[in-house]
Amino acid sequence: MEITEIKIFPVNEDKLKAYVTIIFDACFVVRDLKIINGNTGLFVAMPSKKRKDGTFRDIAHPLNSDMRNAIEKKILNHYENELKQMSDSANKSLANLKRRDPDAE
Repeated sequence: MEITEIKIFPVNEDKLKAYVTIIFDACFVVRDLKIINGNTGLFVAMPSKKRKDGTFRDIAHPLNSDMRNAIEKKILNHYENELKQMSDSANKSLANLKRRDPDAE
């Protein structure tokens, strides 16, 4: 099973950094994974549902740590690349704006 597509949807919240959709083998989608900024850094939380007793239960999740690590590594790499592209794009737009109006800050 291979991740064939990753879509990152950044959010501007304190701990929640992005929602993620992944597609396996171009034929199976898993939505609503979350990139969370925890106490020891970023991690990927699986989609979950709140139960009647107030606890959360994963809807979909890897069955072993190797698969979990592989999914998390690929998603976090994609997330870092997405942030870099967003930053580069913002810097380019700012540079273009400054070229048009040298007094712009």
